[in-house]
Amino acid sequence: MKVRFIYARFARHADAHPELRAHVPCNEYFGPPSLGIACLAAVTPPTWELDFRDDRLEDVGLDDDIDLVAISCFTPSAMRAMELADAFRARGRKVVMGGIFPTMRPEEVAPHCDAVLVGEGEGVWPQLLADVEAGTLARRYAETTPVDLASLPLPRIDLYIDKEGALFSPDDYPVQTSRGCPLSCSACAIPGVMGRKQRFYPKEHIVGQIEALAARGKLGSFTEDTAFFHSASKRFLEALEVFEGRPAPVSYLGVSMPMILATPDKTLARMRSAGIKMFYLVGGFDPITRGAFTGSNPAAAQQALDAVRKSMDHGIEPYTSFMVGNEDDDEGTFDRILEFADAANIRKAEFAIMTPYPGTPVFRAMEAAGRLRTRDWSLYNDANVVFEPAKMSADRLLEGYLYLWREFYRSRQDVRSLGTFERTIQF
Repeated sequence: MKVRFIYARFARHADAHPELRAHVPCNEYFGPPSLGIACLAAVTPPTWELDFRDDRLEDVGLDDDIDLVAISCFTPSAMRAMELADAFRARGRKVVMGGIFPTMRPEEVAPHCDAVLVGEGEGVWPQLLADVEAGTLARRYAETTPVDLASLPLPRIDLYIDKEGALFSPDDYPVQTSRGCPLSCSACAIPGVMGRKQRFYPKEHIVGQIEALAARGKLGSFTEDTAFFHSASKRFLEALEVFEGRPAPVSYLGVSMPMILATPDKTLARMRSAGIKMFYLVGGFDPITRGAFTGSNPAAAQQALDAVRKSMDHGIEPYTSFMVGNEDDDEGTFDRILEFADAANIRKAEFAIMTPYPGTPVFRAMEAAGRLRTRDWSLYNDANVVFEPAKMSADRLLEGYLYLWREFYRSRQDVRSLGTFERTIQF
């Protein structure tokens, strides 16, 4: 039997606002597909034939002879995923949907597919496939206990990188060090999808993920800032040090400003020595970046500056993500961010509009307050205002977001020559 995995397409910043391409000196960032597909492929029994289609690049093969279609999606790709599911089912194909959005809103996707896979899938995927073979496919599959990460095989990233006739292959792919998170960040869905207890991959598994990428000329990226938590960072540093004496096959590490400030200098020095040259410095979730640009918290502004300078002092470039639209942001926030970026000498940045994704605390709060402006999930992509802001109009927030992209890069046109910039920017 044959299963086809599909990664549904979605719009990013310049798709939503094409005028940005005239101002931002880089190509549209084209990231890799969800690692979840590669993880499920790794536990697919060998009796099943499998392939993969990236809906962003290629035809998904609606009329192909397939026994099961597995569609992965998160919020901005959810509407496209449901459209594809309907089209496949209209042709008599069995369809299962999984990923963050189906996990958060299974009742919404259920009418569009034959089965919904909720949460982590490795533990139930073999049973789902067995049920397809037996003609007893259930409507919903969900893990009852967290997956034992030490028991998992390496993700089948070859599905993406070694794909015959692939039109494009990104330079870096995510490496997982753990799953779950004990924090309760208002705009994050990770605890709802993978649980509040952080579970860790063995060092050998992390090394295996990196080696599989390096063997194909690709870099690993530690995309979640949970990788910076002590137990996780210890593992990935030990993993990177296995590559001592060779070029580090790593593009960047996700982090926040409080994490940088809390990390001892000797650990940052060890990170740089192990090959970390860039931080993906995420803002808008933590108390420092939520207070630094409001004009009323000079202590937070100084902490933000100290975090960036501490990173640079250790030779690690902070590619900084600025989120606007938090509750205390006002019309002066945009200029304060630009002034901060100049003072901190930040060369690479991205800008995002705070987005209340389903399953997050901020979504529940805004839904209860009647502040959501739309349920068009394709607009939930960090590039549109889908809620009523607290201290400015929705139009002003969108205008400020576009202004940030334009003005930041107006004086930084030389970033074209900055090696890894076009690979890492999330434009």
